[in-house]
Amino acid sequence: MGKTNNSQSFSVYQREATLEQMAKQQLDILVIGGGITGAGIALDAATRGLKLGLIEMQDFAGGTSSRSTKLVHGGLRYLKQLEIGVVAEVGKEREIVYENGPHVTTPEWMLLPLYAGGTFGKFSTSIGLRVYDFLAGVKKSERRSMLSTEQTLAKEPLLKKEGMKGGGYYVEYRTDDARLTIEVMKKARELGSLAVNYTKAEQLLYDQAGKLIGVEVRDLLKQKTYKLYAQKIINAAGPWVDTIRELDGSKKGKTLRLTKGVHLVFDQSRFPLRQAVYFDIPDGRMAFAIPREGKTYFGTTDTNYTGDTSNPLTTAEDRSYLLNAANNMFPSLKLTEQDIESSWAGLRPLIHEEGKSPSEISRRDEIFVSDSGLISIAGGKLTGYRKMAEDVVNKTVELLQKEGKQVNSAHTSTRNIPISGGDFGGSSRMPAYMEKKIAEGIKLGLEKEVAAALAHRYGTNIEIIYSLMPEALEWGAKFKLSSLQAIMLKYSLEYEMTAKPVDYFIRRTGDMFFRIEQVETWKEPVLAAMADTLQWSDERIAQCRTELEQKISEAKAEV
Repeated sequence: MGKTNNSQSFSVYQREATLEQMAKQQLDILVIGGGITGAGIALDAATRGLKLGLIEMQDFAGGTSSRSTKLVHGGLRYLKQLEIGVVAEVGKEREIVYENGPHVTTPEWMLLPLYAGGTFGKFSTSIGLRVYDFLAGVKKSERRSMLSTEQTLAKEPLLKKEGMKGGGYYVEYRTDDARLTIEVMKKARELGSLAVNYTKAEQLLYDQAGKLIGVEVRDLLKQKTYKLYAQKIINAAGPWVDTIRELDGSKKGKTLRLTKGVHLVFDQSRFPLRQAVYFDIPDGRMAFAIPREGKTYFGTTDTNYTGDTSNPLTTAEDRSYLLNAANNMFPSLKLTEQDIESSWAGLRPLIHEEGKSPSEISRRDEIFVSDSGLISIAGGKLTGYRKMAEDVVNKTVELLQKEGKQVNSAHTSTRNIPISGGDFGGSSRMPAYMEKKIAEGIKLGLEKEVAAALAHRYGTNIEIIYSLMPEALEWGAKFKLSSLQAIMLKYSLEYEMTAKPVDYFIRRTGDMFFRIEQVETWKEPVLAAMADTLQWSDERIAQCRTELEQKISEAKAEV
């Protein structure tokens, strides 16, 4: 069996012990949902000294938080809808997200090509981007510039030339959404919050006055049930927010409307994009094409969704819509179905008010408090997770104080708290740190590429990675794992509560989307190493293998 790493262990070996710890006490707050919003709430509450427990029925970031466009948006699209306040807030939050975790978020220059008859005119775009720079507090080095047609095509020669009038050039921030979530969750755990994955809320528990006092949960891996009690329960279940509100009998007024966003991944050999591009599709929607680690990913769709919330899939219709859009903007490529390496589909939980038209769907976040006291947070964007968390914990503390309950309300803002792996002392210090750590890795016997991959993925947690290395390599050799896979897998079991091979390949490494051939290569050794270490039965091994094969064929859009 594995060992714990410290008293604030976030190890898979401590899952059950953590659940038992939650069940033994009355918590101040219990959060349902372990995506970026739930993780943010866990971190915010921990900084105030509140006792918080969090449950997630899938893996952390298993829903929307691993299936986004993987951008920490500055909110440019809201300028089109004149949502000035949103642009200002989202722009400022983006900078905070970056400074607190520069190892998982990177500035990415974005090209907005302008065409005759397109949504964006040259003058309005120039003004719009300038207003955006001002509202979002964009730093000087990242302010927008306007480009001529020649300059636009020099940045990205694959773009359609016909009708081009120039371009706008501005900065977005690219992230690994699932790793961002995990790093926030690890920081929350380090500061005292308790969190477990694969634990489902099955029933809400009430006192005689009808007030919500707890949740009966099931550990889906061990099939054991627990009763967890808390002074307040926050429903941060993303696309499942209304499912929890239904359990509470309080789904009314504003409800969720789910829309599906799909992204396709191509190898750079077929889609050699140099420059990230944001452009309008003829039907008025917007799309992104983004180069990343030898691949180009392209999306997104925006269609109403009523299917299985846990497993939205890429359909043939989604694929042909995106291929048409890509071939229209990059006509020389002539991309076909055969060129798609992998794909992912995610759901946006948007808020819809009864009696309003679908076009009036809000992308803002809102907090609902039901008669029983259930606090639900819905809507919102990845970029705004920290502010959303602060708002919902403020509201929770306010309600507790109104009810005369003793609660620690001392507030340390999370604005300046680095997430796990982000302790560089600011983004400007990261390059020198990385250089030093990569050199250290080479001294320890790693190839330069492996040392660089580890340092860039784990940031300042590379210190722990290197200390684990001798043991990890010896352990990995038994299962014929490469040094990179052995180190990442061992770390993810001991420090990131990886419970299944799909957690590792999709959310801890991103390999399922951006290096699917690596998943094919290492799936059996990873399964063998996990099965041996976690003492799985033959039945459990077979389940995990089937689940992994299913996810591979879904990613390849073979389903």
